[in-house]
Amino acid sequence: MAEITHNSFIPCNRAEMTQRGWDELDILFVTGDAYIDHPTFGTPLLARLLEAEGFHVGILAQPDWRDPEALKIMGRPRLFAAISAGAMDSMVNHYTAAKKVRNDDAYTPGGRSGARPNRAVIAYTAAVKGAFKGLPTVIGGIEASLRRLAHYDYWDNKVRRSVLVDSKADLLLFGMAESALTALAWRMHQGETIDSITDLRGTAYLARTGPDDAVQLPAYEEVSSSTAAYNLAFKLASEQKNPYSGKALLQPHGNRMVIVNPPTMPLEAEQLDRIYALPFTKRPHPSYREPIPAYAQIKFSITSHRGCFGGCAFCAITHHQGKTIQSRSEKSVVDELDRLSRHPEFRGTVTDVGGPTANMYGLHCNDPQAQAACRRESCLYPQICKHLDTSDQQAVALLRKLRSHPAVKHLFVASGIRFDLLNRQPEYFADLIKHHVGGLLKVAPESTSPKVTKVMRKPGPQVFEKFLQKFREQSQKLDKKQAVIPYFISSHPGCTLDDMIDVALFLKEHNLRVEQVQEFTPTPGSLATCIYHTGQDPFTGEVVHVPRNPNERRQQKALLLWHLPENRKDVIDALRSCNREKLTGQLLPDSTQKAKPSHRTKKGSRRN
Repeated sequence: MAEITHNSFIPCNRAEMTQRGWDELDILFVTGDAYIDHPTFGTPLLARLLEAEGFHVGILAQPDWRDPEALKIMGRPRLFAAISAGAMDSMVNHYTAAKKVRNDDAYTPGGRSGARPNRAVIAYTAAVKGAFKGLPTVIGGIEASLRRLAHYDYWDNKVRRSVLVDSKADLLLFGMAESALTALAWRMHQGETIDSITDLRGTAYLARTGPDDAVQLPAYEEVSSSTAAYNLAFKLASEQKNPYSGKALLQPHGNRMVIVNPPTMPLEAEQLDRIYALPFTKRPHPSYREPIPAYAQIKFSITSHRGCFGGCAFCAITHHQGKTIQSRSEKSVVDELDRLSRHPEFRGTVTDVGGPTANMYGLHCNDPQAQAACRRESCLYPQICKHLDTSDQQAVALLRKLRSHPAVKHLFVASGIRFDLLNRQPEYFADLIKHHVGGLLKVAPESTSPKVTKVMRKPGPQVFEKFLQKFREQSQKLDKKQAVIPYFISSHPGCTLDDMIDVALFLKEHNLRVEQVQEFTPTPGSLATCIYHTGQDPFTGEVVHVPRNPNERRQQKALLLWHLPENRKDVIDALRSCNREKLTGQLLPDSTQKAKPSHRTKKGSRRN
């Protein structure tokens, strides 16, 4: 492998620009994450793509937004600044579901918190505008993408304006922005001004008037004061997410309008292959002296596809990456493994091959006409769509090809899987259990209460039970000590204490114990957040229970962790409040014994 030097990375300072013979950048990227030159992260991926197009690009990673000089170290870019909060919404990154400040940040050297500001897109854009008067600013990434319209903000407990309005940026790019950003860069390079570029898919802009055929949403002033208007806006926007048939959205904000163009078209395999063949070093920038926790998780992982058609209510992946599965070719993935195997620290273990949902690789709609007109939020719920090709042949062939690579000793699937697909993927399921489970397999039933899974848009307990039984039977036949890591959410809209008691009983009956629970956090863009704010399902009008009381939220979490002695009092209180004290002996271990968890789950978010 060629020696990795500072010049192997996208420039991050003036000295690295000089090494390339550059006096000026064309595009300056500003990001809230440390710079890890890996395609898992959006800013390096986009920077490498524009570099391949011939543009001079630089990355300012986690600059001090309070110091204008920190923004000027590479000078004023010729075309524009592209600004992102990073791989996470900055408010989710900074605060727990209880709104307590987190004391760590996986995307920062040393795992320290505080390297990026709250509402980073707004703060960074203001800093760039202060440092470079009149420079066009483009915002993107998960924070901008999910806040592109007026949205409920959990941390302010109110509806905020589009982040395009609050940041005063010139253009917003939503979703996976390769096509839109590349087209924008070329058009500005050819002399077009940013305020004249209003026709790009995957972008949002401010204007006094909008396209004649745009779908008008209730105005910010309406949705901020009326939950009925908020629900209507969410429903109307959801109906236009299909890139094959969706129309532009228009939402008044005062005397201006936020215009959201239709989403970009899904990338073809050839386009994805080109992106993942770019010369990523797959390492942090050499200026860092401390480890970056997020890098350890993805160092020897491979992304095989993007998108998710699961449509889970609490997840915003579909809102950001889209519902269409976009898969790389087998050759592209194998070529990446070849390069990965030459990494000096590679010892034969590929930690993950997958995407948002591992067993969706190669899946697609088999009816183009149905796909073009589709308005379903999920291809799996309430039942698997008849047009969905669920064949596991491509995924099976890929995994078999990869694990036969001479440099590979172990190859794991650590991305979450959809267990409700596995009964249609028998070969994938068999190979997964036999070859690709590193002792623990992550699945996400989220709940086992039929009433709650209905709100979540997830399969019910019967499907999970059948999967669990088959997993255990097959592992036993193979004489493999393997277990399922089941992820559950507490305090999700629709979940009462009674429901959570039933879930706890299910866990005990099936000998399942979890050590970490995701307490529901209303993040921008998701259906569950809409329900949390309005108390109603925007599609059916059904009134939904929303756990807001801190005691109820604490007790719900305790019930999922019923086996931990420190939760005993909260579990008893929950049983008593539901008049179900008779279950105390059935649910709780003997008070003289300390229950030991059967395994620990790893930290990290999952969206399956």
